[in-house]
Amino acid sequence: MVTTAVAPSTSLTAEDRCDRCGAQAYLRVELASGLDLLFCAHHAREHGTKLREVATTVVDETHKLSGMPSAD
Repeated sequence: MVTTAVAPSTSLTAEDRCDRCGAQAYLRVELASGLDLLFCAHHAREHGTKLREVATTVVDETHKLSGMPSAD
């Protein structure tokens, strides 16, 4: 009998880019097919409800944006 372990999802980095627009990704959606989709915070908000319906796993790091220093 062969068993395969699923590696835990890793954190997103600045190199991860939104599949929709190319901005930095803050949301990874893993699908049952094994593929994953990456989205910036804007597109995560725009498509988030539908994405969560089809996802097997969601890594949401949009909270990282609230910790950024203000520009004033």
